[in-house]
Amino acid sequence: MSKLIYYIGLDDTDHIEMGCTTIQINNFLNFIKKNLVIKVKELRLVRLWPFASRRTRGNAALSSIIVISKSDNELFLKLSKEWFNDLLFEVSQHPSADISASPALIISQSRLPVDIYYDTVTGHVDIDKRIKEIVKFDCTIFSSDDKFGLIGASAAIAWTPNDSSTWELISWRDDSMIGKPRILDVSKINNLDSIHPNTFMNRDPTKNKGLIAPRTPCPVLYGIRGNSPIDVEKAHIWLQSDLKYEQCIDFKIFRTNQLSDDHVTPSWGTVTCKPTTVQGAHSFISVYSEKKNLTLVAFQEGGPVNALLRHLMPGDIVCWTGLCSPIDNSIHLEKLLLSDSIPRISHRPICCSKSMKSTGNNHILKCIKCGKKSNKYWISKKSIIFDFKNIDGWTEPSPSNRRHLSMPLDFEIPILDNLIS
Repeated sequence: MSKLIYYIGLDDTDHIEMGCTTIQINNFLNFIKKNLVIKVKELRLVRLWPFASRRTRGNAALSSIIVISKSDNELFLKLSKEWFNDLLFEVSQHPSADISASPALIISQSRLPVDIYYDTVTGHVDIDKRIKEIVKFDCTIFSSDDKFGLIGASAAIAWTPNDSSTWELISWRDDSMIGKPRILDVSKINNLDSIHPNTFMNRDPTKNKGLIAPRTPCPVLYGIRGNSPIDVEKAHIWLQSDLKYEQCIDFKIFRTNQLSDDHVTPSWGTVTCKPTTVQGAHSFISVYSEKKNLTLVAFQEGGPVNALLRHLMPGDIVCWTGLCSPIDNSIHLEKLLLSDSIPRISHRPICCSKSMKSTGNNHILKCIKCGKKSNKYWISKKSIIFDFKNIDGWTEPSPSNRRHLSMPLDFEIPILDNLIS
């Protein structure tokens, strides 16, 4: 029997305070399965540019690769349209918001170019330009009138995973529980890393704070991230084993681009001024990099990144990863390294266990104990020992203050091909 492979993309279905596109793609596939036989080869969750103006909470688009019988193609497209029209009605009932949902569903018989993904994860995408790109391909498109969801839906199809891709199991709540506090076993969440070591980002040890459960009234009960589908499913079964805690209504496992650093490119430059700290402890510094003057920003929430930036001096060479703000073109730092420091003045020469003292302007140094004299100079040191956490000198925020896309330093240190060693 002849088969068809379809690449499905879905985005922009949720409200800032409710809903989730993860459950909508699950609803779509369940609706199709009730009416015809399909094979779901893979589900994907693709995080996009964190500064996107229309983003909701996690700014993720969803995709799925499915296989159907060629003879079912007409019915499949008919059912897809029916489901999408129901989705449009559901979205029309959302409370008013500054940015309304703009759903889009793309059904493509071919992968879209990976450049579509990279354009969407690294910067702003113009909707008219994106439409011109995707209509060149053999796609069936369903969308709201303004079509903004096509940006994320196309990017989700275009993303090409690799061997280092991570996985996330997402579980959903019963409708009767949405809006109520999540009832989870905190002790098990705290022990996820040790009992299931191939899962990660389960909690922030610096704040004793769990990271798997959302803090909004959305349908998601929790999400468990890990190295493989088997790892996250085992952890999920373990969490759900005690029936006195909240049970999920359904779950699915997604391959993701989380922790990939796909949104940033490592860079380096020379510090040109002393740091400035403003109210709220956000800190700024200027650097010269690739014939341009740039402003690096470390927010208070950046913790060690902020602390390191405030120690920098003109002449220091630094490396970083971060995002260029569309508002003022400053670089919002995600990781920071002091690659090469200028000497820091430490003290005057020592004599008789005491620092020698200056006898005045343009005069010599003198030991206040034995009277020994010396030309005037300072003792300096090149390296600085910082009292905050770092990995090979690189600093990053605590887990709860990192972006979904940001790769932890204990996974991999940023690599700069053109870095001065």
